[in-house]
Amino acid sequence: MPTPETAHGHHRVHVLDLAGKPGKQLQLPLFFSVPYRPDIIHRAVIAAQANRQQPYGADPLAGTRRSVEWPGKGRGMARTPRVKTTNRGGFVPNTVGGREAHPPRAETDRTKKINVKERQRALASALAATREVRLALERGHLVPEHVKLPLVLEDGVEEITATAKAKEILETLGIWADVERAIRGVHIRTGKGKGRGRPRRIPRSVLVVVSKPGLARGFRNLRGVEVVPVESLGTEHLAPGGQAGRLTLFSTASIKALEERLGGSLSSASLPAPVAVLGGGKAA
Repeated sequence: MPTPETAHGHHRVHVLDLAGKPGKQLQLPLFFSVPYRPDIIHRAVIAAQANRQQPYGADPLAGTRRSVEWPGKGRGMARTPRVKTTNRGGFVPNTVGGREAHPPRAETDRTKKINVKERQRALASALAATREVRLALERGHLVPEHVKLPLVLEDGVEEITATAKAKEILETLGIWADVERAIRGVHIRTGKGKGRGRPRRIPRSVLVVVSKPGLARGFRNLRGVEVVPVESLGTEHLAPGGQAGRLTLFSTASIKALEERLGGSLSSASLPAPVAVLGGGKAA
């Protein structure tokens, strides 16, 4: 198993034009070279999922809105409170129609805490994981051999407003097959989610990171493709389900915006020691 690279130097990538031809080299910010920390990434994703969950709980009076009485002993029947004028049990947890013994309570605190620096390190580590083709393949993405990650395009990609043009760019880059994988993978969800407004499960495909909201709108109609501005970018976008290595496309302007957002929060002196890379499963 290879040892992850440490953040001792900057990595460089070629900036691609909209025709897929490499141009000048771009020096990536230092946080693209931090060690891969799947444990911290997983913690940050679980905390994000828990902290946006809506409180839920049972009605405190559920199962108790009935008048019951105990018929007394010596009748050759269980001493279960029964609804008046009937033989049906009620009110108590040990009978059909009774209350639940330990129902979920709305006042329960289900949030999860995570340190600010830990959350920042998780985001940086997830960004660094976008350089690894191996991690993308472990997530289930279809990445051609000739593609070098991360994909950084010129700022013209942020002006794409037509879906047909967006599809053409992805085909030129050689990653349209991954979008087709997401299209083929759309299926009806199992369980009760079908009746709660989320009937379909859509696999995650390409993530497009832009510098400001409202840009690159042509990519939004493609199944599995997400367009996220830098200000809203989180660890969960880069590592759906807690598994890093999502196939990500950046614009040069978004790289500069990321450096402004994270550059001061991570220094080479505070970087942790390298940790062995863990294996993964399929894409979420």
